[in-house]
Amino acid sequence: MKIASILFGVLAVAFIIIQLFALSSQRNIETYPYVVTKTYDQFEVRQYESSLFSAVKLSNSSYKEASSEGFSILAGYIFGANERNEKIAMTSPVAMSLEDSMTMSFMVPNKFDMETLPQPDQSQILFKKEPAKTIAAISFNGWANDTKIEQYKQKLIKALDQEGLTHTNRFQFLGYNAPYEVFNRKNEVTVEL
Repeated sequence: MKIASILFGVLAVAFIIIQLFALSSQRNIETYPYVVTKTYDQFEVRQYESSLFSAVKLSNSSYKEASSEGFSILAGYIFGANERNEKIAMTSPVAMSLEDSMTMSFMVPNKFDMETLPQPDQSQILFKKEPAKTIAAISFNGWANDTKIEQYKQKLIKALDQEGLTHTNRFQFLGYNAPYEVFNRKNEVTVEL
């Protein structure tokens, strides 16, 4: 019984340390720059700057399977699986298109452009320049899954319709937290207006 109590205590302390590390490291992560132009009850409208992304197209449309596969490929690239074995800083959020086949994207840190980025070891990684755009975003907390993402997509569509705002069909899921973060999880479903 005493060993179990000690083991539980050690695990609890380790868990707390990991969560505190996650909270402090979030503050140092470069994020996709935008300005909120209008706030509504359930969503907000934002103007995003043009930004460069690394992306991988996935054959799966299930969030759970596509996010795991896509994250593994893109994380490998930024952790050094590239021509220079260069580590590239993580950015936030991780974006996933909500289509029949999903595309996962990581924003490229501002210090890089198409000419200075190291070429990936994996040929399925592409680079794309997203133009400046206006989007609507609805947020939710906790862990994301296919059901929650679809639920918030439908809420966003309904809220946009109620406000008389037209939108494209380019929906994305944005995840802001590392997989090991438990508290203060932030997720969004967005659509271009």
